[in-house]
Amino acid sequence: MNPEFWRGKRVLVTGGAGFIGSYVVAKLREELGLAAGDVRVPRSKDCDLRDLDNARRAVTGCDVVIHLAAVTGGIAFSRANPASQYHDSTLIDLNVFRAAHEAGVQKVVAIGNLFAYASDAPIPLAEADLFNGLPTDAHRGVGWMKRNLAVVADLYQRQYGFPIAVVYSANAYGPRDSTDAKHAHVIPSTIMKCMTLKELVVWGDGTPTRDFLYADDVALGLLLAAEKLGGAQFVNLGSGTEVSIRQLVEYITQSTTFAGPVSYDASKAGGDARRCTSVARAHELLGFTPRHTMREGIEATVRWYQAHFTPPAQG
Repeated sequence: MNPEFWRGKRVLVTGGAGFIGSYVVAKLREELGLAAGDVRVPRSKDCDLRDLDNARRAVTGCDVVIHLAAVTGGIAFSRANPASQYHDSTLIDLNVFRAAHEAGVQKVVAIGNLFAYASDAPIPLAEADLFNGLPTDAHRGVGWMKRNLAVVADLYQRQYGFPIAVVYSANAYGPRDSTDAKHAHVIPSTIMKCMTLKELVVWGDGTPTRDFLYADDVALGLLLAAEKLGGAQFVNLGSGTEVSIRQLVEYITQSTTFAGPVSYDASKAGGDARRCTSVARAHELLGFTPRHTMREGIEATVRWYQAHFTPPAQG
């Protein structure tokens, strides 16, 4: 990262109180030296970004916007609420982009995820294939919502010359992730089950693969994108490693010292068979290289949950 780029800048981090946002804010303050007053973090209870006037107030006086706010949850949440999640998150995106353009913000960086790619896209996922095929049926709402980020960024560049860049991240994980089992993604959910249950049942047969990226590395990529990407450019962020669910479960059970039986329920399989991203473009355009290995990240995440998650009382 380049401290000179950030010197004197005022930064809005929408979703800055959330999981990934907390890492972005920490980097801005601790690694890049921005004063607390120069990093603005609106809270949804006080600043609902589905309201355009709130978005306008949030961006006033800011030079850079790191846009992370969205209606989020685990896979079950997205499948149960595809229309409302799409509507509310897209409304937030459109309001933030419009308000940032009207306020003369210098750069906006928005975060997407790999569900934007089609289920049959070639693996590893490459940016040239973003618009080929349909997002996977199991994640259709969130997939289109995130693919639209690149579309809107292109439209703002064409009409206004306004720079919006998009980062498509692999599955983020790490300390400070959700402790709510209803909204937790696969890594925190599995960790909490290992801390709570005597037997672990994993959905699917364990063969699907995913790309996981430690949250601190996601934050690094976002800030590099703010420094180096131009308007309407988009780039994938990933670990460069394809990990099977079975291997992931082994990492977690070893780190939690889970001693109970582990089984796989193939009747509840879902999602894509493989999902990982090429890191070539991120390396070329951003100079991005993840700082954390999967095993290091899992061990740090487990330590955090052991310190901060209290299993519910039994009986």
